[in-house]
Amino acid sequence: MDGGARPPNLRISPVDRLGRRINPSVLDAAEEVGRRAIEHAERELIDPAVAATLLEEAAATVSRALEAKRHCTHNSVRDLPSYLFLAFIRRVNRTKKRQLLLEDALRVRSAVSRDSTDPEAALESKILVDELMTRCDPVTRDMFYRRIQGFSWKEIGLSYGISGHAAESRFNQALHKTGVRLGLRRDL
Repeated sequence: MDGGARPPNLRISPVDRLGRRINPSVLDAAEEVGRRAIEHAERELIDPAVAATLLEEAAATVSRALEAKRHCTHNSVRDLPSYLFLAFIRRVNRTKKRQLLLEDALRVRSAVSRDSTDPEAALESKILVDELMTRCDPVTRDMFYRRIQGFSWKEIGLSYGISGHAAESRFNQALHKTGVRLGLRRDL
């Protein structure tokens, strides 16, 4: 946390970035847990603006879940702020995992591309990246190379006719599957 002054109450938009409406009771719960949620995300090195967007998305998702459960007599949410905070934490964890995967891929790629004083290590890194990329489908390879060239996820998504979030999600899922196939990751 940066220790800067924080507004006493976080104001959450009644509509998330995808235009989904947020139930008024969920909006109240979001404003109640907002400060604590943003502070948690900052400890996880998530930008506060991104964290606010994640909280709005979680609130919209919880609103949809409440609407679906409205007709059920059982499985009602007893503690809405806690339920919302848990949904937010799940989104933060997924975002952090995506960031780490991307950082790892970019770190390996930069190790391969820069002039290394240890040519053997550079060669091993290049072989690893090449092996990983040959196991990926052509779209994933293209996304990887565009990303390391500095394209944003939005730009990559536009080239495939999908949203930036969908492009990033597709890329991360493909990397995860490839890691499982190579024995680098376990399938959950």
